[in-house]
Amino acid sequence: MSIFEAVVLGLIQGLTEFLPVSSSAHLRVFAAFFQWPDPGAAFTAVTQIGTELAVVVYFRKRIWAVISTWLRSLFDRDLRGDVNARIGWYVILATIPIGVLGLLLEEQIDSVFRDLRLIALTLIVFGVILGAVDHFARRERQLEDLTLGRGITFGLFQTLALIPGVSRSGATITGGRLLGFDRPAAAEFAFLIALPAVFASGLYKMLDIGGGEYAGWGATIVGTVVAFVIGYVVIAWLMRFISTHSFMPFVYYRIALGVLILVLVFSGVLDPEGGAGVG
Repeated sequence: MSIFEAVVLGLIQGLTEFLPVSSSAHLRVFAAFFQWPDPGAAFTAVTQIGTELAVVVYFRKRIWAVISTWLRSLFDRDLRGDVNARIGWYVILATIPIGVLGLLLEEQIDSVFRDLRLIALTLIVFGVILGAVDHFARRERQLEDLTLGRGITFGLFQTLALIPGVSRSGATITGGRLLGFDRPAAAEFAFLIALPAVFASGLYKMLDIGGGEYAGWGATIVGTVVAFVIGYVVIAWLMRFISTHSFMPFVYYRIALGVLILVLVFSGVLDPEGGAGVG
């Protein structure tokens, strides 16, 4: 992979990771459209570390409060009912489902799940679901209203992100909206529970960089840095946007992109498996 490709793909990763439009789908589709080899699941996973570092910086006060309060609550019973201590446990428990399924479905994630036809369908179907849930959901719950059951439900929705085209933020936010959380609260917890899973996945997939993967270490590092910078700008914008707007612009975009991909695939412009698995 050239440095130019790494910069472009890092830019796409940063722009789309937090928006409910699926960053992995965009990386896959963009590479196929320009006839670049599929950047691979390892490149995607490692560059996501960059965007998650943007989450750490943006939500640093909340993250510090969660970590410090959770650690102190292990020894101080009076702190165990504190919202930040509870969030710490919910983040841990909500990460388990995607960790287990990620390991069980690793082969499919690296191959079958990267078919452009599947990506197009998931973009459309889950876009419609997000739009419907966002429109009809109640809007009053905040992070203080999290319970064990609701936290685990967030985590179950996050497992859908293993399929490119679903969107980690989109799936988890949909779950949060379905549970009655308002948009900023659903988004914040969605970003928080992504941290352990994404960092673990990125560190695990680092072992594949430089082997049979198309992207080497130099390109991956460049892509990760670009993703961090752009990701921070996007997350700051998104949190302001959803405080006063719905997710419908993203729903329309998902549907339009999914339809476009299907048209290009069935007209022969794009190979649904083009570049997939190329080392």
